Amino acid sequence: MSSGEVGLPEALERAARALPADAEAIRPANGDPLALQRALEGPAALRVLSWLLQHEPAAGEELAAAWVEQGGQAASLLQQLDVAALAKPARKIVRRVLHQLRSRGVSLAAPPRSQIVAKLPPVDDPMDAALLTPIDPVGARGVYLAVKHPAGGARLFELLIDEARGVLEFDVYSAGRSKIRKFLRDAERRERFAAVAAPPDSVRALIARAAAGQPADRPLPRGFSEWRSRLTESLEDPRTPGERVREALEAPTLDAPENLARAASLLAEGTLGPWPPPEAALREVAETLAEVGRGVVVISDAQRREQLERALAAAAESVYTGGFAALTARRFEESAYVYWKSGAIDDARACLAAARAFEKAPASANPVARAALERMLAPLLTSLVQNRQGAEGRAPLASGS
Repeated sequence: MSSGEVGLPEALERAARALPADAEAIRPANGDPLALQRALEGPAALRVLSWLLQHEPAAGEELAAAWVEQGGQAASLLQQLDVAALAKPARKIVRRVLHQLRSRGVSLAAPPRSQIVAKLPPVDDPMDAALLTPIDPVGARGVYLAVKHPAGGARLFELLIDEARGVLEFDVYSAGRSKIRKFLRDAERRERFAAVAAPPDSVRALIARAAAGQPADRPLPRGFSEWRSRLTESLEDPRTPGERVREALEAPTLDAPENLARAASLLAEGTLGPWPPPEAALREVAETLAEVGRGVVVISDAQRREQLERALAAAAESVYTGGFAALTARRFEESAYVYWKSGAIDDARACLAAARAFEKAPASANPVARAALERMLAPLLTSLVQNRQGAEGRAPLASGS
């Protein structure tokens, strides 16, 4: 959504920056819709069109109209859009273009059930939008839900939720619709933890899941109980965003080793996670590793590395078990939705692969669990290496090598 309309070439340059995986196809087209259509494959074309409709709707409509004029697969592409996840201006554009196609006699197939389960709001409710942010390093995320105010204007619900710690913060604001829309646009465009659009019912399902798991020793934030039913009940489509992306990208190839390696890389570089376990569990792991580092028996570096490998494998099994493994799987699944809506499809698949690994594979054999532990324990592992080097005057012990 743009605060001021821009031309299609500038909008496509913005799309290229937001969708780096598609930039090499977008930029050579130089804003030419037909050249762009030839350069983009089906899924890439869908990503680019979706991004424009969501963030630069005027340019998105121009691109859609140009593609429709050329025929080909334009009609099929428009019907594949996840309309329920788009903002209202984008939904109106899609409906308008599809109507133009029908008026020309183009036969359009009925949309699949997955596209209509999350029903659009009534036509007299012009304000029904939702955003969610990525999950932060400790497991919390912001969610925003904007709804029509009975007295005019709109209400904006702003929450901070964590599936392990429940609803952490809650605020509700009333303001004019233009002010609420500007806030939502800014949330989508900020540099860090930019929010992505999601179907309102999916965001309500996330809030409901967090509230249902509220720890007994952590009271709900003041004011939340008054609005709880409005925020968590009467869901026509109770799927969370993560469940939606799992259905969209499910494939036998998700389990490929390269997907798990990509997820581990996202953890190692600090882009994702690490979502630590409860403090007591992490402290126990740290103490065990410290004992390995304090060993007084003179052994070779290779033997020391083997000890460390065994200790980390045992730590993974002790940490990622039962409820915490399931919680970590859900966090990866929900992170996949954010990547999906941001156009980073490969990263979305990597997160889904990681989620499946935490659900089904032994933690000791899961490279993503290992990467998460190494990230959490990086200061300790560095200290062990440095201490070993200082004590023996030999080359440092490289964790994981």
